[in-house]
Amino acid sequence: MAADPGAAAGPRPPDDWLDGGLTCPAQAARALRLHAAEQRCRELVLRSAACVDAGDAAGLAALFTADARLTRPGGALLHGQPAIAKAYADRPAGRITRHLVCGTLFDDIGEDQAQATSQVLVWTADAAGAPGPHGRPAHPLQRIGHFADRFVRTPDGWRISQRQAGFDLFSG
Repeated sequence: MAADPGAAAGPRPPDDWLDGGLTCPAQAARALRLHAAEQRCRELVLRSAACVDAGDAAGLAALFTADARLTRPGGALLHGQPAIAKAYADRPAGRITRHLVCGTLFDDIGEDQAQATSQVLVWTADAAGAPGPHGRPAHPLQRIGHFADRFVRTPDGWRISQRQAGFDLFSG
């Protein structure tokens, strides 16, 4: 079976990333700092999805750098925190989303920058739909996509500096 030409190449962590070759305290300390950086960046990815689902546009924008670039699945480019906040605040009032984020793989990680790709399953529904014992009915069109993120460490902590969001598959 031929490889999917649209799929990203498998990520490759730095050569010394927890490879068992930690021979001095400085190497161990660096490995721990990189692991902490990865965890903070992974949390940014999850928190960004949670903010979108909660309708917290200001909270979402705060996860990005002041000059961040976010490219939405349709190709619209949002530049800076105010543009990100406005775009997400303007979404339809009755729209419910649930972003299930998984498979975050880091292609590059350093003490001040990182790059990762996450897989995202997006479910949507209408708040006007009456909830039943199993919740609200979901829209039949559901999407699988991705976030390709670049992160930077700022004086305020880790932030997303660039996000390319896209859809890869759909059902419905």
